[in-house]
Amino acid sequence: MEKTTREGSHKNIWYGQGRQRIEISKTIIKSRIQNNAFLKHLYVNSLGYYPKAKGHFTHRKNGLPENFLFYCVDGTGWYSIGKQRYEVAPNEFFILPQNVEHSYGSSEDNPWSIYWIHFGGESLPMFNEMSVVQNHFKPEHVKDKGDILSLFTKICKTLELGYSIDNLMFVNMCLYQFISLFLYNSKHYPVEHQGKVDFVDTVILFMQQQINENITLKELCSHFNYSPSRFSSLFKKKTGYAPIDYFIQMKMQKASQQLDFTDRSIKDIALSMGFDDPYYFSKRFRKVIGVSPQKYRLLKKE
Repeated sequence: MEKTTREGSHKNIWYGQGRQRIEISKTIIKSRIQNNAFLKHLYVNSLGYYPKAKGHFTHRKNGLPENFLFYCVDGTGWYSIGKQRYEVAPNEFFILPQNVEHSYGSSEDNPWSIYWIHFGGESLPMFNEMSVVQNHFKPEHVKDKGDILSLFTKICKTLELGYSIDNLMFVNMCLYQFISLFLYNSKHYPVEHQGKVDFVDTVILFMQQQINENITLKELCSHFNYSPSRFSSLFKKKTGYAPIDYFIQMKMQKASQQLDFTDRSIKDIALSMGFDDPYYFSKRFRKVIGVSPQKYRLLKKE
């Protein structure tokens, strides 16, 4: 990684003591990444670390062709996207989507220290349509027990060793994990306090606890005190499934485990999953898994 002693921002790049930055050249991206069927979907363009970035400021009228993920570890700063301005505190991150006007900068009296990464790819437009991504166009607090910075360091050190296919493949796989540490931070570090818990996650945990029972949409709505339309809308927005379809999917996953690891009869498994009619159970199993329970068990034995 390059280091420099210049101070301040020049042409949207910050120069200062301790600065670290790696940028993969457009030539490498075109010749080795965009022509690779695996790498081209989502890949690193550049990344870096700016400590105590006094005078850090950028404005891009047309945004960037890539996404930009910022992780503030110390100090404070701000950014604007569209007409909305946000303040950024330590242990917060945000994502700037491609091709959107934005500005950002560190505070004058307490300049931020940030890790950042640009990432692009053919799948970026679809990536930015995901609600979990759009939710993080606003700053969000994240936990880190060393995983984030450790993975960031691995990516940097690997790129410093050159752009072999092995190195690019490793960095690409690390990128997915790196992004997941932010977008799905609560899955990496389950909430242990009494703060606000996501409604849909709570419903799914309840479904898991009731996996052997029959639950109707009406009963779910009554339990969580939501109208059916609101309940279904929130659930489908996050999971992509209607609530009962998701619950049936969970049941079939559990049933497939029993078909794998036990010798219980299909009728007995159906009853344990809350199905009084084995034929109806088989029908739902086939719809979710793709084959009948009998064939599933046979294929696994083979």
